[in-house]
Amino acid sequence: MKKKILFVCMGNICRSPAAEAIMRSKAEAAGLGDRYEFDSAGTYAGHSGDLPDPRMREAAGRRGYRLTHRARPVRDEDFSRFDMLVVMDERNYDALDRLAFTLDDKAKIYRMTDFSSRHDYDHVPDPYYEGREGFELVLDLLEDACDGLLAYTARKP
Repeated sequence: MKKKILFVCMGNICRSPAAEAIMRSKAEAAGLGDRYEFDSAGTYAGHSGDLPDPRMREAAGRRGYRLTHRARPVRDEDFSRFDMLVVMDERNYDALDRLAFTLDDKAKIYRMTDFSSRHDYDHVPDPYYEGREGFELVLDLLEDACDGLLAYTARKP
């Protein structure tokens, strides 16, 4: 049975599609790609249907990641469809916590930085209003956290 992980940020055009692509790449490189299903979504629907931010696509592309996901909002059924909903910051956490129907749904919500080992951040900052270095920092944080998330889920039944 596949482990299903949904990455969540605000608009689903920077952090969460990058996390989805990075995690997919890391799972495939580890020979575990067939054991997972990944997707991403946003707590804000204003970018629905859009490709990721061009600056994030460019930064991710320099690292070998292709971001082709089309933005979509979090849906009620995501709580039943996914095993884990991994958020980028506290605002996203609070939004999902309010949307959750049950305590079991709430237990599926995780913070991305909880899986980090090389960076001491309590959230993945939104690079939307930052320069190039903001996107690079986000990718650094996501690569670190995806390593930890892959290790965590690979050993969890």
